[in-house]
Amino acid sequence: MQHSLVFKVLDVLSDGKFHSGESIAKTFDISRVSIWNAIKKAEEFGVEIYSVRGRGYKLIQPITLLKKSSIQNVMGEIHHWFNMEIFDVMESTNSYLMEKASLDHPHASVAVTHIQTKGRGRRGRSWQSALGESLTFSLLWRFNGGAATLSGLSLAVGIALIRSLHRFGVMGAQLKWPNDVLIQDGSQYKKLAGILIELQGDMEGQSSAVIGIGINLNLSKKSMSHIDQPAIDLVSVGLEVIDPNELLGQILKDLADVLGQFNTSKFSSLKEEWMSYHVYQHQTVTLSLGDGRTITGLAQGVTDDGALIIETPSAGLETFSSGEITLRKV
Repeated sequence: MQHSLVFKVLDVLSDGKFHSGESIAKTFDISRVSIWNAIKKAEEFGVEIYSVRGRGYKLIQPITLLKKSSIQNVMGEIHHWFNMEIFDVMESTNSYLMEKASLDHPHASVAVTHIQTKGRGRRGRSWQSALGESLTFSLLWRFNGGAATLSGLSLAVGIALIRSLHRFGVMGAQLKWPNDVLIQDGSQYKKLAGILIELQGDMEGQSSAVIGIGINLNLSKKSMSHIDQPAIDLVSVGLEVIDPNELLGQILKDLADVLGQFNTSKFSSLKEEWMSYHVYQHQTVTLSLGDGRTITGLAQGVTDDGALIIETPSAGLETFSSGEITLRKV
């Protein structure tokens, strides 16, 4: 079955009200059996749907599907810079754009999907992505310099996310080095969003980055149970429901600004802003290094190229590069 029919049916159900199979079938001039098959296919994708005899079908909670025109309206004139594709279901937006990047796919290409079946986070983790529960997308951005000039890129992307979240009133959003957005919930910091960056190109010539971003919108208990670290979503922050179309449009605007600045003047020009969002600044943290060692010390910010500075009693100030460590507050 084509995914398009499944998502046409889900669009009808997106209001969170009951709709009979007969009325949906009339809408699309197809059989009720086709509607039933579409519902079953949606359930295979992890979509939870109530089915009540005599009343029809209903989503457990209303959702807002992504629409290119709605996203472009938020972006304004700069939407012409972006090549955007919206998918119903795909394995991984990052994998898709990494494949396209080697085929001269346009700069500023965006792949966004309603359901991601094999999403990836740092260190091989999976990123849960069910319908309406998260905003999952990737951006292909080409840089003039080689991969060696992209130190601190994940931190710069974090700045763009924080700017966007603050515009929507999520003032508690802060950054954990090198690529997580956290929110304090009681005495605990929980993950709201994550960034995964993959690079293509040599160290000296031109290079490309595929920037993958996942933001928790409204996680079900089922999805929450599959996440192996403390997590939180935007609904739990207690604000009004944020339209994912508006959120994505704003993030792409802020990414364009930040990445333009990064391309011109590198991370050093963004360092002070990043440190103002640093959740563990001047706090004691433990780093787990790739070789199994752990180091405990005071987080003292970052260098001009985005390396983390830790002060320990024995060694004084030490720097650690992205990708080597896991960071935890003591």
